[in-house]
Amino acid sequence: MANSYRSISPIGTSSLGGFVQPITALSFDPVSDILWAGLDSGTLAAYFGSRGIRGPAFRVGGNLSVKKITSGDNTVQAFGEASDGLGSWSKGGVNKWFFRPDTNIVTFSNAPSSSHALAVSLTGSELALLSPVTGACTRKVSTTSLLTQLELSHSMLLSGSSDGYLRVHDIRTGMGRSGGAQNFVKAHSRSVQGLQTVGNFIFSIGMGERQTRPFPDPLVKVYDIRTMTPLPPIAFSAGPAFIHAIPTRTSSLVVVSNQGLINVVDASNSASNEFYQLDIPTCITSSAISLNAAYLAFGDADGTIHLLSQTDDNTPFNGFEGQPVPWADTASPLPEIEWTKSTPLNSIGMPYFDNQLLSAWPTNLSSRTQGWPPPQKIPPQILATMKFNENIAYATLPKELRGRRNLANSEPRKGAGRFRSGKPTVDEPEPDSATFDHGDGEVPRIYRRVEIEYSKFGVEDFDFGFYNTTDFSGLETHILNSYTNSVVQVMHYIMPIRQLAKAHITDNCPREHCLLCELGFISRMLEDARGTNCQASNFCKTVGVLALASNAIEIIDYGREGKGIDYVQKIQTFHRFLVDHMSSEGNYFPNNPFLQPTSSRSIPAASPITQLLGIDGVNHIICSACKRVRDKHNLTHIVDLVYPKKALASDQHPLNLAGLVRSSLFRQITHKAVCPSCKHFSTFITRRSTSTRQLPPILAVNASVHNDESFSFWQDGRNSNFIQPRISLRGQVGGIDDEESVAYDIRAMVAKISGKEDKSHLVAIVKVPEAEQSGSSPWFLFNDFVVKNISQEEALSFPDRWKCPAIVYFERVDLQGALNFSDLNYQLDSSILSRDTSIAINRDPTLIKHEFLSPNELPTIGTLVAIDAEFVSMQQEETEFRSDGTKKVLRPARLSLARVSVLRGKGPREGVPFIDDHIHTSEVIVDYLTEFSGIKFGDLDPLHSKYTLTPLKLVYKKLRLLVDSGCIFVGHGLSKDFRIINIYVPPEQVIDTVDLYFMKSRQRRLSLRFLSWYILGEHIQTETHDSIEDARSALRLYNAYHDFEADDIFDQKLEEIYREGRQYVCRFLGSFTYVSHSSSCCRDSNRLRLLTQKGVYLPYLRIPLLIPLSLIQGKFKSLVLYNSVVKLCIISNQVPN
Repeated sequence: MANSYRSISPIGTSSLGGFVQPITALSFDPVSDILWAGLDSGTLAAYFGSRGIRGPAFRVGGNLSVKKITSGDNTVQAFGEASDGLGSWSKGGVNKWFFRPDTNIVTFSNAPSSSHALAVSLTGSELALLSPVTGACTRKVSTTSLLTQLELSHSMLLSGSSDGYLRVHDIRTGMGRSGGAQNFVKAHSRSVQGLQTVGNFIFSIGMGERQTRPFPDPLVKVYDIRTMTPLPPIAFSAGPAFIHAIPTRTSSLVVVSNQGLINVVDASNSASNEFYQLDIPTCITSSAISLNAAYLAFGDADGTIHLLSQTDDNTPFNGFEGQPVPWADTASPLPEIEWTKSTPLNSIGMPYFDNQLLSAWPTNLSSRTQGWPPPQKIPPQILATMKFNENIAYATLPKELRGRRNLANSEPRKGAGRFRSGKPTVDEPEPDSATFDHGDGEVPRIYRRVEIEYSKFGVEDFDFGFYNTTDFSGLETHILNSYTNSVVQVMHYIMPIRQLAKAHITDNCPREHCLLCELGFISRMLEDARGTNCQASNFCKTVGVLALASNAIEIIDYGREGKGIDYVQKIQTFHRFLVDHMSSEGNYFPNNPFLQPTSSRSIPAASPITQLLGIDGVNHIICSACKRVRDKHNLTHIVDLVYPKKALASDQHPLNLAGLVRSSLFRQITHKAVCPSCKHFSTFITRRSTSTRQLPPILAVNASVHNDESFSFWQDGRNSNFIQPRISLRGQVGGIDDEESVAYDIRAMVAKISGKEDKSHLVAIVKVPEAEQSGSSPWFLFNDFVVKNISQEEALSFPDRWKCPAIVYFERVDLQGALNFSDLNYQLDSSILSRDTSIAINRDPTLIKHEFLSPNELPTIGTLVAIDAEFVSMQQEETEFRSDGTKKVLRPARLSLARVSVLRGKGPREGVPFIDDHIHTSEVIVDYLTEFSGIKFGDLDPLHSKYTLTPLKLVYKKLRLLVDSGCIFVGHGLSKDFRIINIYVPPEQVIDTVDLYFMKSRQRRLSLRFLSWYILGEHIQTETHDSIEDARSALRLYNAYHDFEADDIFDQKLEEIYREGRQYVCRFLGSFTYVSHSSSCCRDSNRLRLLTQKGVYLPYLRIPLLIPLSLIQGKFKSLVLYNSVVKLCIISNQVPN
């Protein structure tokens, strides 16, 4: 270029909104001295001149970042990451039009003044052509893949797609270019990330592929726009993130990296290079170049716009003054009206309407009858005693009207949950009933998305048993990252993987967060549950932690995904993430066990997961110029299917599943590079060589179905299905097929279910090993907590797009039952109960309250232990309040184990704890719940805790060992404790005192505090909760129960307890419908304390109440609710009956 660039003063944007926002899009105005900046909050702002004076700012739709901006002579177009639509605004901020498609917008093209069309790419693999003036859609055409980049050049439209292709379209039709010229070229292995054109050159950047994984392509690809032939690429080792063609030159380009390295290069003269480095503390998030190339702008993640300029003064961005600066439009002032008693109301004025208003209802259609039922009249007894105070009437509610409540009548909501406490819905079909039939294209009922509903009694009241009548457990859905439930079920029912996971939990795994450990714990829980619903909360939490640590943000569930999320891509990415992690986590090289009977023991074995899923082979890389062959070892765990182009109608041999898997496994790959032998820039051909004997025992396949063309291979034909229960595969060595072949049986699949209205979700279709000898179909559908036995025909059928394959697992037939697992250990080390596992650095020895088990005290079958746990809140409850006053819990509060105490239940040291661990967590704690848990800030931090602090996985192993040893657990409210801990304990191993001291004729369950006071004569939980104290009280209550039973007075004693509780609680609260077992009462003389002569204070009554209106009116001054604590201040001398 003629002049070099120099850095000038940056423009700060922190004043907009009062906080720092990343700059996500930039664009120079072509006719005004304006730089348009898109912010992370969805705001579009104008900055005047190089001094950055802020002008108009407006929202582009949604609360997410602005994705792209283009500005014209009179308008500016933009859309945001929220994909609410594409809009056009005047430069003062007035919206001209807004285009809202049925699917999300990916990108849109620039619209020069000479163009009569604006191209928009949609997520449904569609290209829409809009009118730049009105925003009306003039044409929609289907595309072969998702278009990620669009650029207008002369009379043609260029596109870059997610499959790495550059294509040329006719801007009038959106179809390919006619005239016999080449229309497309494969530019990158993965998606195109940037596209520019100038003169006869096309420049593109994108994602390459290395070891089957995407990575930024370090080359800027260059093509001739006339013939689409490749030209020498431009190397940029820092990794190109943005490219901009220089408008004043025909072959020059600006290449920018995320780290701020800038290269100005001429494609026709590679020796002409200029390099600049921005001084930035963060990464570059956007860039732009002015129309005369005098200015370069770069936005960073800290909300700063960095400028490079070729001018020495404050020259306007485009080199000329241009149009005057637009300012935000101001509303015209309202006319002043002198208001008098005779001023007509119509002088206020009304807006003008083109259409007839709804209020202009025809008289012949209006009803003159009174609405029914008429509004309810105030009873005369109340009118007679009514008093007035400043236009407010009030009266005491008469006794004869007390107990009645004025409630609005509301119709039952559709899709209401099925609860154990409620009556079954008459018209709700059973899972096996004929009402599950469906029409063409409609999702069958058992495949539809299911969600957990919450009643006033919590999630425990939801009737999971209605949705699962089998012996195989489903997984719950109200947890972040629970979209992985389908893969968890698949891994559990692949028996070799289950065996490895169960054995891994017995090893001394050093990782605090280990997916293979969590998979082993889930497998044990699913085995023990036998049809009872379970939840993979610890597994899902570990997925989130490891994904953040690996920067794999594409697999993280943030709980706010919309309908447009591609669960096929997401679950396949997670599948590879999971298998890679399990392979490394289970690797104890060189001490790995040999699983395959034919394995050579002369060399150490690979990771157990690699022995099951690894496809070992050699890649032969052949130079097409000198024919030199180079061999490179290759190992992969997952096969990604690659689909051929659509077969011709005359093809008499359609591709089957076995052929598709084999062609994807041994596909020929070509790439261009400099040959190290002949030094030529030539084409290399890569072929994989893997013999039949090297094919793995378990074959994992990612279906990679991303469009209609690839799904057409899977869709059922008239007389057959694409997927068959058994396929035959053979290896390939040196391009020659192996003579030997092996058979694979399909074992499991993960499929995406997408209805017309509901959000898409994932299901697992599994051939359950335990059901293969039952005589019925061994295939089961796992739709989260819905589990249903289905036929093999239904399992392998893909009738329409509502059921789309994502992952398929095969098992090698000749190795079924031949794998050697004898070297694996399945018994947990019991010494973990006899050694210290604390990681606290500053532990206070005086606060150690537990004594480890001696060797002769180790638990056996029937060993009695008392247990109690405390929890902290990791996420607040998400609730939706409706307009009729009702509310719906969208996601319950997420609790995490903070402390667990286990006491000896019998013997000379009865009541002495042998486990008293505080649990370390690396997550952010929202609420310590100190009043109910006794946990304070710092108690769970290894640097500050004074208690015995242990990682959650070690605590879980201790509890798992107690369950496996056959211990009998005694406690109060254990069902909820075990649920949050995420462990299943068989009912025969649980003795819950909340059930022992319960009368079925009463709805109320008694609290531990009340039972301890009444039966044991002890006052517990006076200030905070202590898990040792609570567990010891539960144990003593259990012993008291046996004493009452021995004296044959238990039923009598239970009646006394309820009668006493009613006397001291219900007398002061009237009638209520339900009191949970977590309620706390107190009987001592200080239970009721007189605050004044007219007041009574009822302390810390932690119970959900439905208090009659008659009890509140005229009796209570206030009803205050906070942290589940109810305080009632009575202003009457008379205590209500």
